[in-house]
Amino acid sequence: MGSILFFLSVLAIIATWWLSRQGLASKPWLEQGDAGVLPELSPQPVDPATIGLRVFLAVVGSFFALFISAYTMRMQLPDWRTLPLPPILWLNTTMLVLSSIALHGAKVAVQRGERTELKVSLIAAGISALAFLSGQLVAWQQLTSEGYGLTANPANDFFYVLTGAHGLHLLGGLVALARTTEKAWRVPTTERLRLPVELCATYWHFLLLLWLLLLSIWVGWAGELIDLCRQLLA
Repeated sequence: MGSILFFLSVLAIIATWWLSRQGLASKPWLEQGDAGVLPELSPQPVDPATIGLRVFLAVVGSFFALFISAYTMRMQLPDWRTLPLPPILWLNTTMLVLSSIALHGAKVAVQRGERTELKVSLIAAGISALAFLSGQLVAWQQLTSEGYGLTANPANDFFYVLTGAHGLHLLGGLVALARTTEKAWRVPTTERLRLPVELCATYWHFLLLLWLLLLSIWVGWAGELIDLCRQLLA
């Protein structure tokens, strides 16, 4: 249960940060101004696509939280055999980090109206993401060749399911990224690209955070961090 609590804590921190960015923690009754005059409100409507993405990410986060919870409970049984992680996973992680950084660069470029930098960043993000997915397939092949098949051990099952689910979500994101990249060559101005680029960047950052959490659980860093927090709070 420690890993699931850690994951939910990370989600709670992200949600708190987002709410603070929306100004929900402000206290308008404490703001100075003329007596009897209500402050002018400047509502900033949120695009339905942004709301839809946030709801989708919440559902995906809950989905993986349930799987991580089942993982931590199942590993306590005596038939559990820890799965050795292929070294290529570290290269895959680097590719996903680079892809997320490239999309952040695309977000900055679209805000500045720099079309050339935007195109380069979108292409770099797509290539890095494809390299990550290709590396995941290589990792699966290495494990199966070494006798760690899908049904050989419960730990193997969870690894394939979690990495497969994460890869499918990234593959779906690549479809949206490909459409956004195509628009970057077709749309005359960058203003119409601002929303799709920001949505892709948010989605990629979420998948990167999710992957780092999964990797920390497999390596054992999450458990060590939880133990450290317990010692500090004791």
